[in-house]
Amino acid sequence: MTRRHALTALLVTTSLLLAACGGDGEQKQASAIDGDPSTTIPAALTNLDPPKPRDPNKPLPVTNAVKNVSTDLKVKPVLGKPSGAAPKELQGLDVVTGKGPIAKAGDTVQMQYVGVTFKDGKEFDTSFKGAGGKPGEPLEVTLGQGGVIKGWDEGIPGMKAGGRRILVIPPDLAYGSTGSPPNIGPDETLVFAVDLVKIG
Repeated sequence: MTRRHALTALLVTTSLLLAACGGDGEQKQASAIDGDPSTTIPAALTNLDPPKPRDPNKPLPVTNAVKNVSTDLKVKPVLGKPSGAAPKELQGLDVVTGKGPIAKAGDTVQMQYVGVTFKDGKEFDTSFKGAGGKPGEPLEVTLGQGGVIKGWDEGIPGMKAGGRRILVIPPDLAYGSTGSPPNIGPDETLVFAVDLVKIG
């Protein structure tokens, strides 16, 4: 092969390689994945479908972490320290199955609740008040609107009014890596007893 032919072959090969890589612009786009804020993420990575919420018609995986929770909705439930390893997915258990309508996304609901951390069973919030543990003013939210943590938006639908449900909520459906200082640390798994008082 002559020198001229070799040079031509080299130029053709270089052109093909640049075309395959998308040129300089594509390389800059790809660098955004590495955290360069001056460039943009390729459209293929920004047009991904968001994760689908849990199907409320399917039962939650059952939790065995909390046992012997009172079925008396007139007094504050005691959760104690959960047992076993913290689950990686949302879990639940209906301690009392209500007899009212079934909650669904978009419903405005009223709830009483107690929340504890999975690691030590320490209470961080409750709607039950006073020494006798009587229900206080219920929390009212519209499900599926982001007014509460995702674990509630996904864990309350399917529950019947008049029921009490235990929810074990992993960090990605609770407060994530930031937590909610000072009572909830980073990457905390949370446990709630939720009484669904009323729908609508």
